[in-house]
Amino acid sequence: MSIIPTISSGTAGPLGVQHLPRLWQKASLDAAGKLHPDYPAAGAGFDQMTLDALGIERQAFLDYIAADKPNYVQCEAWCKANGSIDDAGIAAHNAAVNGYNHDDATRGGILGAVGVADDGSILDAVNLNNLEDWNDFHGAEIAG
Repeated sequence: MSIIPTISSGTAGPLGVQHLPRLWQKASLDAAGKLHPDYPAAGAGFDQMTLDALGIERQAFLDYIAADKPNYVQCEAWCKANGSIDDAGIAAHNAAVNGYNHDDATRGGILGAVGVADDGSILDAVNLNNLEDWNDFHGAEIAG
């Protein structure tokens, strides 16, 4: 069984770092052999932005998740202990996540796939990715 992650990149846990809950979920699913093959455990986009903002090396994070299988609160504690996190860095990271827009072709492809007109009302990657995830989840898990 493979699972499509549906935690939004706009979600933050107690530490306040947007996308970290999603990254934790994807890496955890991957470590358990349950991540849908269309999703990377830690890719180049928001995943790498988040790791960079935390001052954590990608492979170290993935190794930790695979070895310890932490719950989310434990993951945040590990990030605090092993990264370099401050309020200004978190704010800058969250602003970068919220301010990122996909290119026109990516936006159009996502909106077309989910059946929403590309009228310029949805530009940000967080909401576009949410729509794509929810559509993929529905197609794979519900409508099957």
